[in-house]
Amino acid sequence: MLQLKIQAKTIEALKILYGQVVEVGFIQIEKTNRDFSGDFTLVVFPLLKFSKKNPSETADEIGNYLIQSMDEIENFNVIKGFLNLEVSGAYWLNFFQSILKDDKFGFTPYKSGKPLVVEYSSPNTNKPLHLGHVRNNLLGFSISQILKAAGNKVIKVNLVNDRGIHICKSMLAWMKWGDGETPESSGIKSDHLVGKYYVLFDKKHKDQIQELVHRGFTDKDAFTEAPLMKEAQKLLQKWEKADEDILLVWRTMNQWAYEGFDATYKRLGVDFDEINYESKIYLEGKEIVLEGLTKEIFFAKSDNSVWIDLTDEGLDEKLLLRKDGTSVYMTQDIGTAIRRFDAHNPQKLVYVVGNEQIYHFEVLKKIIQKLNLPWYDIIHHLSYGMVELPDGRMKSREGTVVDADDLMDEMFKTAKKTTEDLGKTADFPDEELTSLYNIIGLGALKYYMLKVDPKKNMLFNPEESIDFNGNTGPFIQYTYARIQSIFRKAGNTPEEYLTQVDYSKVSINEEEYGIIRLFYEWPETIKLAAENYSPAVIANYCFELVKAFNHYYQDTPILKRVEPEISNFRILLSWQTGKIIKSAMSLLGIEVPDKM
Repeated sequence: MLQLKIQAKTIEALKILYGQVVEVGFIQIEKTNRDFSGDFTLVVFPLLKFSKKNPSETADEIGNYLIQSMDEIENFNVIKGFLNLEVSGAYWLNFFQSILKDDKFGFTPYKSGKPLVVEYSSPNTNKPLHLGHVRNNLLGFSISQILKAAGNKVIKVNLVNDRGIHICKSMLAWMKWGDGETPESSGIKSDHLVGKYYVLFDKKHKDQIQELVHRGFTDKDAFTEAPLMKEAQKLLQKWEKADEDILLVWRTMNQWAYEGFDATYKRLGVDFDEINYESKIYLEGKEIVLEGLTKEIFFAKSDNSVWIDLTDEGLDEKLLLRKDGTSVYMTQDIGTAIRRFDAHNPQKLVYVVGNEQIYHFEVLKKIIQKLNLPWYDIIHHLSYGMVELPDGRMKSREGTVVDADDLMDEMFKTAKKTTEDLGKTADFPDEELTSLYNIIGLGALKYYMLKVDPKKNMLFNPEESIDFNGNTGPFIQYTYARIQSIFRKAGNTPEEYLTQVDYSKVSINEEEYGIIRLFYEWPETIKLAAENYSPAVIANYCFELVKAFNHYYQDTPILKRVEPEISNFRILLSWQTGKIIKSAMSLLGIEVPDKM
């Protein structure tokens, strides 16, 4: 990496010029600001204590030393204490040639080391996946791909919340009012059918709450004292006691949910290495809590509920077991975290969960610490902001949720209409159009979701996401397809041009150098995205590369009106651009079509 060599040579310069031995931490090298000439900038101010001279004189002396001792540096300029270094054209050309045959350029091969366990999705089996789940799944899958590309072993995990009071609500509603309805008898997608009864429970429960409030109950008491809620609690107790009739209904409705989830995951293009089920592991957490109670890490209240007191840690008391002995989410997460550590010995346990659960994971980390488990600090909550629509935030229990399946259907329709309106499908066979609209629609959805920093809330606008201009998935996909059309017109595969360029005869313009500089930044971009758990870093890099190439494509002839040597070089430049676009989009889980 050239920056490291510049860094080493700068340390050498300080020793020779000023007799000073300087630590690496004093050498700050940045990408040169676009307003100035140069490729890399050395910040001179921290070095004045060693040179005992003013910034300009120090920069001049170091700059001259670097030019004399490094073939890679051909010029420099000094702007107010910043030494801007210009890398030679020969270096950039050699670099370009060195990466052309590397289809995995930028990716760090996995060698060894502890894995990262990334949990995402984590649906409840009482309703289908919705828009919020879409962002969760896309983030979790993309981050896993990026971490792999940065040289890590990654285990993608889905924890299915298939037990608990919410699942009992759907079950109870179906038992009371379902009349044996099934996905086959109704024609409703299986997870949507389960969700139908969750919404029905909520409606009936609200009716009962309203009736109790009219009789003088407070809202809080009415919520818990409503007959339906009491029935749901009894159902949960029966489930935990393994009542066979209840387990039969539970297994049936959960299987409907699983089948529906699998279909949605496949369409969305996400997958998992391991699937855990809360029903199979919640007792482990319960046993840990009860053991912690005997050791006085936890305490019981008069109603027999079990808690942990974290007030000394700046937090609150946290419920771990209800008074009837049933578990809560925290109980499950304690057992799951310990199980995963024992199974995988990971360097990180990454939880992709919305920012409304920040407190939950602070508590989880503290509990693991209180249990005297030294690995508590490997827990990392990757919190992300909520997704809103132009019409307002979703509310799942009211039945107004935007289901993931419906959203993907809408994206397909929007992609179809936008593409046809632009007249971009006239030469496509009908059988290819369905695939193309799916690729464009899902690409638009994924890119729009992932280009925003995960920590930020976002407004998702389906119409804006499908735009063939601007910072969108379709714009990037179209650029990739445009590059592939160059090869079709050329009549040869790009590989055939690898031996047909004499670089000593190639005169390269500034736009071409700019694109090659962007190639150079690709490996560091992957590392930065991995360090920050941010697909947005990849998305925004890809957009910058695509912008640069499109500007170049508009201004620069590639196949005609140029010497064959130049044309061959430009074909290879286009090829490398396309390869990086495809790699970047793959890290976002997005396909790129050869034709659009």
